[in-house]
Amino acid sequence: MKKRNGKFNDKRKMLNLEECDFQHLSDLASKAKYGGNPEHKRNPGDFNLTPPSSPRKKKSLCDSVKVFTRKEALALLRKGIKMGLVSDRSTGFWPKNVWSIMDDGTPLEAQLESSEQGSYHGYPMQKTDPFYEEVIKQWRIRSEKAKS
Repeated sequence: MKKRNGKFNDKRKMLNLEECDFQHLSDLASKAKYGGNPEHKRNPGDFNLTPPSSPRKKKSLCDSVKVFTRKEALALLRKGIKMGLVSDRSTGFWPKNVWSIMDDGTPLEAQLESSEQGSYHGYPMQKTDPFYEEVIKQWRIRSEKAKS
């Protein structure tokens, strides 16, 4: 997550489980797109970014968690939306943030790039981010609910 004045964004809040309309979220997930951001890439993969990669210091890189294809990034984004790991703030129909968890347990965060297209870019969360543990906790809670 991009730091502001040395701090993580403390305005991020996840939509409460009780407020999740899972049918609506499933519909949104099917329309969501993944754009990408060259600042989070060392290996440009198949993202077709301009420039292809432009890693910046202090930016978390998708390469570090081995997300190299747009297909994989989009699947993770859509999984997070379907699970209800979305921001309580939206722009139009689209949540400002979406969180997801990789199979190895790594939490990811995506930010809305375009509310007209429903396009996001994402990155691995830093362990020092206070929201890191909350994403893992909510993933577990919502995964259990989805099983029942």
